[in-house]
Amino acid sequence: MDRYKPLVIGDLTVKHPVIQAGMGVGISLSSLAGAVAKAGGIGLLSTAQIGFREPDFEKDPKAANLRAIKTEMEKARKIAGEGVIGFNIMVATKDYPAYVKAAVEAGADVIVSGAGLPIKLPEYAAGSRVKLAPIVSSPKSASVICRMWDRKYSCAPDFLVVEGPLAGGHLGFSREELEQFKADRKDSDLCYDQAGYDREIRGIIEIVREYEEKYGRHIPVISAGGVFTREDMEHHMALGADGVQVGTRFVTTVECDAPPAYKQAYIQAKKEDIVIVKSPVGMPGRAIRNPFLEHVQNEPEKIKRCFRCLEHCDPKTAPYCITMALIRAALGDVDHALLFCGFNAWKCSRIETVEEVIRDLTNSF
Repeated sequence: MDRYKPLVIGDLTVKHPVIQAGMGVGISLSSLAGAVAKAGGIGLLSTAQIGFREPDFEKDPKAANLRAIKTEMEKARKIAGEGVIGFNIMVATKDYPAYVKAAVEAGADVIVSGAGLPIKLPEYAAGSRVKLAPIVSSPKSASVICRMWDRKYSCAPDFLVVEGPLAGGHLGFSREELEQFKADRKDSDLCYDQAGYDREIRGIIEIVREYEEKYGRHIPVISAGGVFTREDMEHHMALGADGVQVGTRFVTTVECDAPPAYKQAYIQAKKEDIVIVKSPVGMPGRAIRNPFLEHVQNEPEKIKRCFRCLEHCDPKTAPYCITMALIRAALGDVDHALLFCGFNAWKCSRIETVEEVIRDLTNSF
C-alpha cells in the first residue's frame, strides 16, 4: 500500500513521488539512476564530467562526456525497464547547450537544471517531449524563471525543484545565509529557521499556481534539501509539495555508483564533520571535512590542466581543480578528494538498497 499519490508530470506517471538527486562526478550514474527508476521513483544521471572514465577524457573531456551521456543512459534503461530516467545538468557547465541536446538525443524523460537559472533550457530542448525542471531556491528565482519562460517561449516549467539550505554539493545560498540556517537550528533535526524556509516553499508554490491557471495544467513542485527520513518527507509534503528530491540517503545504497570508500566516508562522518566550503568557482557548498580540505585551506594545489567543467572557474586563481578533486572521490581516494554531501550525511549508518530507501521514505509496502 502506498501512502502518497503517484507523481504525475504531464504524460509521465511516477509510482512514488521521489526523485533521486543528480550527484556528480560519478556518484549518480546508470546503476543508481536505473535502480531508482526501477523501484518506482525518478532516477537522475549527473552529466558533470560523466565521461571521466573514457580513455580520451583528459585529451577531449567534452567529447568523452557527450559520448558517456548516451552510453550511461542506455545502461540505465536496461536496469530501469519502463521507469522514468533523466539528467541533472548544471547551467554553470561549459558548453551547457551541447549537454542538454545530448541528453535529449539520448532519450531523457526529464532534465533537471540548476547551478544558475536555466533561462534558455526550453530553446535547447525544443521539439522534444522531455520534461524540463529548473532548480530554484527562493520565490524570486521561481518568479524570474517562470516569467522568462512564459515571455520568451510561451511555456511554463513541467515541474520545479525547490532546493533548500540543507542540500549537498553547490548551493544556491550565500555562505552567510547557510551559516545562519545552521545557527538557527534547534534540538529537532527538522528545525533550521523552519518557519522561515517553510514560508519560502509556500511562496514558490503560490507563484507556480499562477502559471497553472494560465497554462491549464498542474505544475508539480518538488522539495529538496535535508530529506532523509520518513518524517522529513511528511513535513515537506504537508507544505504542499508534490514530491521530494533525495540525494544523501541514496549515496549509501548498494546500487550507488560511488566506490565503497566514498560510502564509508558518509557512514563514518560525525555531525561536526559536515562543513560549508567555498568551491574553486566561488560558490558555497557542503562537504565532509577530510585531510584534503584542511590541506587546500593552507596550501593551494597546483592545477596542471583545465578540464573545462564550469564557466566561472579560473585555473590561474583556483585553489584546486574541482574536477580532479571529485574524480579522486569517485575513484575512492577519499583523503585527497572533495566529498560533497548533504547536511544529514552523518545520519548514514549502514548500506541499504534503493528499494529499502524508497519504501522507508514513502511508508509503502
